[in-house]
Amino acid sequence: MPKQKINIKSKSEIEIMRESGKILAEILQLLASKVEPGISGDELEKITEKEIEKYNVIPSFKNYRISKNIAPFPSALCFSINDEIVHGFPFGKVIKEGDIVSIDMGVKYKGFHSDSACTVGAGKINKKAKKLIKVTKESLFKGIEQVKPGNRTGDIGYAVQKHAEKNGFSVVRNLVGHGVGRSIHEPPEIPNFGSRRTGLKLYPGMTFAIEPMLNEGNYYIKCDNDGWTIRTKDGKLSAHFEHTVAVTNNGCEILTR
Repeated sequence: MPKQKINIKSKSEIEIMRESGKILAEILQLLASKVEPGISGDELEKITEKEIEKYNVIPSFKNYRISKNIAPFPSALCFSINDEIVHGFPFGKVIKEGDIVSIDMGVKYKGFHSDSACTVGAGKINKKAKKLIKVTKESLFKGIEQVKPGNRTGDIGYAVQKHAEKNGFSVVRNLVGHGVGRSIHEPPEIPNFGSRRTGLKLYPGMTFAIEPMLNEGNYYIKCDNDGWTIRTKDGKLSAHFEHTVAVTNNGCEILTR
């Protein structure tokens, strides 16, 4: 078993996470379908809140704290546009033609969280943006392919990084995937870069989120004064995809498909 304090989930706990993930996937699919020029982040947040009430789940991110010195996260939805990598607020933003929009959500259902994200183009987007979105999604699935008992977290990161860099994009280093379960963030960390056969060994019952964040330019980041919104330092585009997965005896199950 892993030396770190990893919460290995039972079959019944994974079944609950599967239900949680299904609800989250349906909400995210709806939100993604609403992304178009002219719609505001405030409108998408209202849709999110309505869906949360409909499914009787708890938003994982709203009122989440990272520090006593930083106000808690204000919304159920993380809403990041163009050079915003993650943790953007939805309020006061209107989507424009050609924007790329990352929507990231977590929900808590029967005591267990699930976490997922996707990036969507609004209207007609340029070729580089299309490629960035496509490669980021592919990189997520390259990482997921490495999830099996006996493999290590470095195998996941290596697969993500190799595919991203082969296609001319950089992988954010300061932000990583994470364990998911009774808490939205649990050990272990799941970097999107690394070397084969390094890192923590994977065991059945582990559940975690893999979330590549790929940048059009370099991988350096900066944080807004709100303490939350993370952007590319060079102002170029970023895309983000994420799934919550479970390590099974035979490989991997995507819980937020």
